[in-house]
Amino acid sequence: MFLGTYAPRLDDKSRLVLPAKFRDQLADGLVITKGQERCLCVWPAKEFRAVTEQLRQAPVTSKAARDYMRVLFAGATDEIPDKQGRITIPQPLRDYAGLARDCAVIGANNRVEVWDAAAWDHYLAAQEESFSALSQEVLPGIL
Repeated sequence: MFLGTYAPRLDDKSRLVLPAKFRDQLADGLVITKGQERCLCVWPAKEFRAVTEQLRQAPVTSKAARDYMRVLFAGATDEIPDKQGRITIPQPLRDYAGLARDCAVIGANNRVEVWDAAAWDHYLAAQEESFSALSQEVLPGIL
């Protein structure tokens, strides 16, 4: 499980240093994909394989499923972090997420999300007001 929020920067070679707490879970390989709300998702390779297996169950006759898979897989890249825990973010993915220098790296349960720091601050401010109301929709009777 990935938890927490971190504030690394992209270096001049477009590399991102993964938070130390995340490195063991990502050391064997990872997949970077486009995420929702213009963030990037960083999946442990094993977890991404599980997502891929679930997507294989979607009917190829479904236009929505085809569209989603095309965008997901066409923009995906696999990486192995270097010894310093750095990964390279390709230019098309940096453009998609608006990443220039300052980033927010957040734990999102089974994946890591990478955001432009200002975009994350804006998103979080907008979501915090509705957070308590959403708990009853997302986890009815639990929280």
